[in-house]
Amino acid sequence: MSTQLKLHLGDDELKPAQSAIPMPDFPTDWKAIERRIDAIDPVRYGRTRNYTHGAVSYLSPYISRGVISTRYVLQQLHSKGYRLPQMEKWVSELAWRDYFQRVWQAKGDAIFEDIKQPQPNYNNYDMPKALVAGNTGIQAIDEAIQVLYNHGYMHNHLRMYTAAITCNIGLSHWRTPAAWMYYHLLDGDIASNTLSWQWVAGSFSHKKYFCNQENINRYTGTDQQGTFLDAAYDSLINMPVPEVLQETTVPTLSTRLPTNMLPVFDKSRDLLLYNAYNLDPNWHVGEEVNRVLLLEPSHFQKFPVSARVLDFILALGKNIRNLQVYTGELDALITGFKNNGDWQEPHSIISKEHPAFAYYPGIKESRDWLVPEVSGYYPGFFAYWKKNEKQIRREFG
Repeated sequence: MSTQLKLHLGDDELKPAQSAIPMPDFPTDWKAIERRIDAIDPVRYGRTRNYTHGAVSYLSPYISRGVISTRYVLQQLHSKGYRLPQMEKWVSELAWRDYFQRVWQAKGDAIFEDIKQPQPNYNNYDMPKALVAGNTGIQAIDEAIQVLYNHGYMHNHLRMYTAAITCNIGLSHWRTPAAWMYYHLLDGDIASNTLSWQWVAGSFSHKKYFCNQENINRYTGTDQQGTFLDAAYDSLINMPVPEVLQETTVPTLSTRLPTNMLPVFDKSRDLLLYNAYNLDPNWHVGEEVNRVLLLEPSHFQKFPVSARVLDFILALGKNIRNLQVYTGELDALITGFKNNGDWQEPHSIISKEHPAFAYYPGIKESRDWLVPEVSGYYPGFFAYWKKNEKQIRREFG
């Protein structure tokens, strides 16, 4: 078996690949995030985005956590002189993120079941133990899993490979492995993660997605042979589950939240509710309000995240002036707010709309969508993108 790394074709130049998988860092201070936005090269991104060493932006954790919006990034690129023909691949990827969120808005908790049709041909609701251990024997996949554990990130192409191996070669249902991946992702987006796994597994698409070793080698810079994926595509569809994937497990996923006291409120001011998906430092910036990052145990029991992810969320919160962190349920926060002093009803509780927190009381402000005019359910991305594209061309050229 050969595992030699080839020279990697970056766009017009060859670069030596020290590893199949880059090991990105994700700074949490606002100035560093701005510099990362400024460094985007949408033209090179369009040529190389499918390669693990391609010109990806590493902005997804900041978009997922609501630090920046898809529209904000588009506006920043437009201000640098880019027009849609130059950045179409980049903008369409932003639209994918909004699309999944729109599906969640429209379908609600139905996205946590097989959304279009039952997943075809699966054997269990676990996942292969070799995937959890990063011991599949496929170099790029095993490296990617270690990077996921140690850095909280996985390249989008590798997410598809991992899901295809798990669901379509290992024949596991998508639900458990999707939760495992979400647990470790700094950019964990419930809708994007859930529906992407369903797309690969065939319950949110018209067919399953398969990859073989040749494809993996091409996009990761490896030159591996002799793996269970070293075969033609038509032979992968009905192949028996490889021995390395036969032993299954259910990963233990739990979140240990910090303990803290009820926030100290100024009852004469509005209360802004932040959460793991709204960490925007510019939201109502300059206004004198109460700002609380709410960490509800019930939410993290349903959607657990790793300690690394939780630390990342809390670090991003430090960009928000006078933000207080409260671990507890919403009812306890509101009760404490009203009972601890003279609560003045004219003042509002304000949050940003999000399907995970539809039960928040008070005013729900809209999120900053790529194209706010395009909403509702679209069965497929192409129709949704065409509507977005038309408006983007009109507005941004």
